[in-house]
Amino acid sequence: MTSRERALTVLSGDTPDRVCIDFGATLATGINAQVYDKAKRLLGLHTLTTVTDVLSYLAEIEPEMLAAMGGDFVMLRRLAPSLGIPVTDFKTGALPDGTPVRIPAAFNPVKSAEGDLLIMASPRAMDYIHPCDPAMGDHPYEGRVVSKCPKGYAAFARVFHPMAEVDTLDAFDRYVFPEFSEAEVAFYRHEAMRLRETTDKSVTGVFLGNVFEMGQLYFGYENFFAMMGGDEDLALAYMEKRTQAYMRDLEKYLTAVGDLIDVIQFNDDLGTQDTTLVSPAMYRRMIKPYHARMFQYVRCHYPHVKVFFHSCGAVAELIPDIIECGAQILNPVQITARGMDPKRLVRDFGGHIIFWGGGVDTQKVLNRATPEAVGAQVRELLSIYGKKGYVFSQIHNIDSDVPAQNMIAAFQAAQAGGLPA
Repeated sequence: MTSRERALTVLSGDTPDRVCIDFGATLATGINAQVYDKAKRLLGLHTLTTVTDVLSYLAEIEPEMLAAMGGDFVMLRRLAPSLGIPVTDFKTGALPDGTPVRIPAAFNPVKSAEGDLLIMASPRAMDYIHPCDPAMGDHPYEGRVVSKCPKGYAAFARVFHPMAEVDTLDAFDRYVFPEFSEAEVAFYRHEAMRLRETTDKSVTGVFLGNVFEMGQLYFGYENFFAMMGGDEDLALAYMEKRTQAYMRDLEKYLTAVGDLIDVIQFNDDLGTQDTTLVSPAMYRRMIKPYHARMFQYVRCHYPHVKVFFHSCGAVAELIPDIIECGAQILNPVQITARGMDPKRLVRDFGGHIIFWGGGVDTQKVLNRATPEAVGAQVRELLSIYGKKGYVFSQIHNIDSDVPAQNMIAAFQAAQAGGLPA
């Protein structure tokens, strides 16, 4: 089988010739560039690594590494995957550990006196900072610190919430949400055609559509949870307006690339290590209808494109709802969270949803164990998931603390299909 044939076999519910593998093909299964660079040098590849997602310093996956790790998918990346920074022009830069890389030309963090890296608001980053009140001017946040990478870390966190003071419907109504431009849509079409014509891989389109998470980022975490519990009218007004904007973008996106992608990625983290972020009843009342609207649009208009839904954490209680919304793939399968035992998940939901991820624990094993122990866990978990209805990947992005040897061991074990080394 070619990679795409293998992927389509799994996505259609049949059994492939070997375990299907995702190596860095979504924004939830990426590889930190520090780890990626070390791993490829161990394998004899000495090209300059390219960073495409500067939020977590995720590497662009090169064909040679994709082949070495057995990857069956490639990512149709966003024009500006994070921090509003486009990935069309690059310059030479460095990772936090000093490793030289190619990095987006518009990535210009400022170092604070404490050694933190700061991203400042700028006209080029307005899509990241949105929404805004047009009455405030074209670039109302210019000069504000919007994201920070603390000294010693290799990822940025958002520290600015543009709607933190919005607490009435009248004030909320003044705010606008961004939509895909013609240039952005043209970029997606061009990139999707390039991937289809130059690889034999299955193409995953990154859409995201995280209506719940963006509420937390726009209003601030405490504000948004308090709003959901105490001012449902305002919370639902936000959900509706945000989803309407997503639906306009979704239609544009799929008109451009729906014939060229096999999977579309949606994100919305709903769980913590121990429980859901909101009660199942609140999810069903306030969030589920908006997920369903987006997922069902894909299912109805582009039935060959599989709906991939990413949510971290203890979401076992919500899996029936996620399936009912129209999701066909669940990622990352955080097996270390409460209720997310893979044997139980396969027993209860196997055949109803494809599990994508959960192939090795990134909290305590991939980053701390020996390569031999990593391989052993991969083999154990593959014996539970099997080849049918499963795509191998680690639990979420590989962070900078993962030894390169461990990453290689995990994907070598997956390529062996769970057989003893």
